Amino acid sequence: MLTAGQLRAARALIGVDQRQLAELSGLSVPTIQRMEASEDVIRGNVDSLMKLVGALDAAGIELIDEGAASQGGGRGVRLKRPKEPGEAPLREEIRK
Repeated sequence: MLTAGQLRAARALIGVDQRQLAELSGLSVPTIQRMEASEDVIRGNVDSLMKLVGALDAAGIELIDEGAASQGGGRGVRLKRPKEPGEAPLREEIRK
């Protein structure tokens, strides 16, 4: 599963804008915009998701599922889980 936040972070890590990612993946800019505007998990047709993940992989992005270890090494960023069940992550506090 790929989330909108992961997609935006991945794009930032490789230093491309939405137009450039669309070109790299063979998708349209509106498709990238729609994916990034998703609430959480990106929904789309399998072909589009495979193109997107393939382009990110080719650019050096390793997508890490929650609870999984990074196999490739290298630098990375991971969002921590809240310490207490039901505790709002800091990012939600910042948005207020």
